[in-house]
Amino acid sequence: MNEMKKTIVISPSDSVGVALTALKKGETAEGVTLAEDIAKGHKFALRPIKKGERVIKYGEVIGQATADIAPGEHIHSHNMATCLDGTLEYTYNRKEPAPAKEVKPRTVSVYERKNGEAGIRNELWVIPTVGCVNAQARAVVAAFTKKHGDLPGIDGCYTFTHPYGCSQIGEDHERTKLLLQRMVKHPNCGGVLVLGLGCENNRMDVFRETLGDYDTERTEFLVAQEVQDEIAEGVKLLEKLYERAKDDKRVPKDISCLKVGLKCGGSDGLSGITANPLVGRFSDYIAAAGGTTVLTEVPEMFGAEQLLMDRAKDEATFGKIVKLVNGFKEYYQKHDQPVYENPSPGNKAGGITTLEDKSLGCTQKSGSGEVCDVLFDGDTLTSHGLNLLNGPGNDMVAITNLGCAGCHLVLFTTGRGTPFGGFVPTVKISTNSDLAGRKPNWIDFDAGGIAAGASFESKLEELTDLVVAVANGQQTVNERYNSRDIALFKTGVTL
Repeated sequence: MNEMKKTIVISPSDSVGVALTALKKGETAEGVTLAEDIAKGHKFALRPIKKGERVIKYGEVIGQATADIAPGEHIHSHNMATCLDGTLEYTYNRKEPAPAKEVKPRTVSVYERKNGEAGIRNELWVIPTVGCVNAQARAVVAAFTKKHGDLPGIDGCYTFTHPYGCSQIGEDHERTKLLLQRMVKHPNCGGVLVLGLGCENNRMDVFRETLGDYDTERTEFLVAQEVQDEIAEGVKLLEKLYERAKDDKRVPKDISCLKVGLKCGGSDGLSGITANPLVGRFSDYIAAAGGTTVLTEVPEMFGAEQLLMDRAKDEATFGKIVKLVNGFKEYYQKHDQPVYENPSPGNKAGGITTLEDKSLGCTQKSGSGEVCDVLFDGDTLTSHGLNLLNGPGNDMVAITNLGCAGCHLVLFTTGRGTPFGGFVPTVKISTNSDLAGRKPNWIDFDAGGIAAGASFESKLEELTDLVVAVANGQQTVNERYNSRDIALFKTGVTL
């Protein structure tokens, strides 16, 4: 058993240490005597820091001191603030990625769809085009599952309700339609019923005409106002879809077929030390194996964006990252909101002080590989390796965006914990073992052992084993507890 480490200094150039467990005033830590109690995940000064001086963590600036700070003093929002302000101009200083390591070959068992895409689930879905038929969608699923019981041959029947699809104009209307269309064609779905009302903005005829290539044998459409009993008609259509999907079989494919979303929520001071860098190593592994990962939460790139830009594969990709970052800042400014209104109260309680502090920890999930592409609204994945995806940090919106971009599952790191899951399997990874112990009904994987001395290599092997198992059909905690939700990003006016 490894002896529990009490503190860590992440980079030799850092001016702060981080408590890996609660520390008491008077203890000696990293060569300094603590001037006050330091909670787990919180920072303390390693040397004198003058008012106005930059504070360094991860080898990067995480803010500036707002008062003189003595060695051993707690560093947090009472004596440190962000250095960030507004949109910026950036330069491309390409950083050559480390040579790709030879990786252990892995095989997953997946469903191969007619278009060649791989799916890790074979579910039936009911997708409402408008929130007005949410209750009808739920009733159709309930009636169908009551009639057919355990539904052998498929992984369940679900609906994903939302409040939109009408009284929307412009970008919001288009985004709602596009995201729902991406769900309709998601390979984790073996058959889908698209359910509309009949008088909504998100009209079924336009939705169908603009859907692009889709499997006509696995997609049915129903407009509630055009039939006498939409529940009975919906059940009949699901029965047709079930007959077509129930004989689908898993086939072996290389792990490179997987597309994995990277997300964090309820971060704490250990997020950038345990779970996020572990996920970053997984991202590097999948990229080296020929697979795909996707990092989103653009506001949680602010303060670390130059590090991502320096990893762009070429100048065109660098330009896309600049557009991604400054575009999201301009979105805030357009609504007269502060660009850097972050971190959250929960983040601060866990030891994260500024947005730079949060972002430098958040972007650890991207690993060290090059950024191969950037996706905006409605884009789907086409490039193997690490991709960036436009969207906010909100958990429900971000995971919906990741799934709609084509991710089969999402790795979700958390220090505070959340029961939430998306419409694709959502693997919860705790940053600390206390959370994993208290919330086994939320957490799939405990990365907290890294703080106790477990190696990243051993934990990466365990995490990869879990991802393979989930791809092969093992349910995540959110699936077992039926925590499956979507949230569609809205930026404009509701009529």
